[in-house]
Amino acid sequence: MHANNPLNGIRKFYDAVVVGSGLAGLTGANYLAKAGHSVLLLEHHYQLGGLATFFRRPGGHIFDISLHGFPHGMIKSCRKYWTKEIADSIRQLKDIRFINPEFDVRTTFDREDFTRILIEKFRVPAERVHAFFAHLAQMNYYDRDSRTTRELFEEFFPGRTDVWRLLLEPIAYANGSTLDEPAITYGIVFSNFMSRGVYIFQGGTDLLIQKMTEELRKNGVDIRRSCLVEKILTETGADGVPAVRGVRVRDVRFGETVEIACRSVLSNANIRDTVENLLDAGTVPADFLAESETVRVNTSSCQVYMGVREGESIPHIGDLVFTSAAPKFSSEELVDLHTTSRTYSVYYPDTRPQREKPHYAIVTSINQKFSSWENLSDADYAAEKNRIIEESFAGLEKYVPGIRGKVDWVEAATPRTVRRYVRHRDGTSFGTKFEGLKISMELPEKVRGLYHAGSVGIIMSGWLGTINYGVITANKMALAMK
Repeated sequence: MHANNPLNGIRKFYDAVVVGSGLAGLTGANYLAKAGHSVLLLEHHYQLGGLATFFRRPGGHIFDISLHGFPHGMIKSCRKYWTKEIADSIRQLKDIRFINPEFDVRTTFDREDFTRILIEKFRVPAERVHAFFAHLAQMNYYDRDSRTTRELFEEFFPGRTDVWRLLLEPIAYANGSTLDEPAITYGIVFSNFMSRGVYIFQGGTDLLIQKMTEELRKNGVDIRRSCLVEKILTETGADGVPAVRGVRVRDVRFGETVEIACRSVLSNANIRDTVENLLDAGTVPADFLAESETVRVNTSSCQVYMGVREGESIPHIGDLVFTSAAPKFSSEELVDLHTTSRTYSVYYPDTRPQREKPHYAIVTSINQKFSSWENLSDADYAAEKNRIIEESFAGLEKYVPGIRGKVDWVEAATPRTVRRYVRHRDGTSFGTKFEGLKISMELPEKVRGLYHAGSVGIIMSGWLGTINYGVITANKMALAMK
């Protein structure tokens, strides 16, 4: 084996192997290690974090992939399952803006302020607003509520599509929710935000991943980057049920392959990739495989990363600015290749107060479909990336005149970029649709010792959902290994 192979020194056996280092994988690995199990964390990329990570560019720029906002519940989860230091670095974003042809709103994005806005600006009767929030607070996955979000909105705000836009648009950016999907996939996430508002990790994702890595190593997790899991290996038990026996891993630098034995595997890969690609054909029952193949993959996104030249500054225009030129909200328009809907996430110097020199950055987010980008020729792909960069600049000029002259680094990412770096099926940013949760939860019944945690069913998407789902799954694994 090559001297610099990332697999050098790896053990032949671990209690648990974690496939992928998204937040669910990282948290699951940490939970299992703290419970006393030997844990191997395998990540095909050279960077940990999945979509919750960062990258650096010339000029001192550090760009966060998805540090754009999560609910207050992250503080409790990070304190309990990570460290007090990480939890204490989470701070609130207090200036969220919505600018479109129907309204112009600034809000702290919590229940109290949304109630005020709905009553005073949108003239919705107070009792109707309070009833809506009370209903959301009681929503539960196990109630099996079959209504769509559209039907939920129609019940409480009939015909008020402007109100629907205010309520749904930010959640569509958070987890891909649409009007015609189960209301629970919207309601639970929206309620989480409404409890106390929107938060980010102060210090940036680079510092967060550094602190998480330190905690993982302190707890004994064996972390291996640039190591791709090609197969989850199984054997048939005495009762005829397949059981995990290990993984086959290839280092992406030199192409050398090893097999590692283990008692259990936690897959943080896409649930369909886990069932259909990581397992050998014929491992799971045919009916379960068929059900997995019907799970719909969620939408993805494009980002435009703008780095402001060192020494330059921009005025405070809001922390998150949701903009659109669409006359009415439409879930279809939101993901159209030529959508006019985009969100500007602004990173002021206090995002990373530890830096010696202040830096500003803006990340534009645009919801998209992988199919719109998948088959573009190289020339058309480059042209479309340039288009979304130019449109992002044009939109931002309305709030920061002269922004083009202040930016010395700009680049765009697309669903194809997501697929390349995190290997998500169809380059999805938001995992699978709601039916993916059932496949994920039932997987250990079909293959003993194989568990999954990641973005499934939308309600498990986002930073808080993935961390908590990683804990839920790791707890099941720990109990099974007793």
